[in-house]
Amino acid sequence: MKKKVLFVCHGNICRSPMAEFVMKDLVRKAGREDEFEIASAATSTEEIGNEVYPPARRKLAEHGIGCKGKTARQMTRQDYAHYDLLIGMDSWNIRNMLRICGSDPEGKIQMLMDYTRRPGDVADPWYTGDFEATWRDVLEGCQCLLARY
Repeated sequence: MKKKVLFVCHGNICRSPMAEFVMKDLVRKAGREDEFEIASAATSTEEIGNEVYPPARRKLAEHGIGCKGKTARQMTRQDYAHYDLLIGMDSWNIRNMLRICGSDPEGKIQMLMDYTRRPGDVADPWYTGDFEATWRDVLEGCQCLLARY
């Protein structure tokens, strides 16, 4: 049975798609593609239908990772039933995810950096423009997540 993982951020154009495609790349390189279903979504409606933000796309491309065809979608209550893990990028995302889902009776809603030795928020490049810091957080979080499963 596949482990189904949904990465979530505010707009689904920076951090969560970076995590989605980094995780897909790590899983592919580990030869474990058959074991996972990986996607990403937003808590807001602001960016629905928009492609991955160009600086995020460029940062992925620097590391040989493509994200062609990805457009932002909003997380739904039904996602809670479908996915095994719903991974937020920061505490604000977690609050909004809980609001969308109503609650988290199965303990599926978690923070990405909680899988690392430095729990907290994934750096938000929307405000800082520092996509390198976001890359480092996302890569470490995804590597630790994959090591766990």
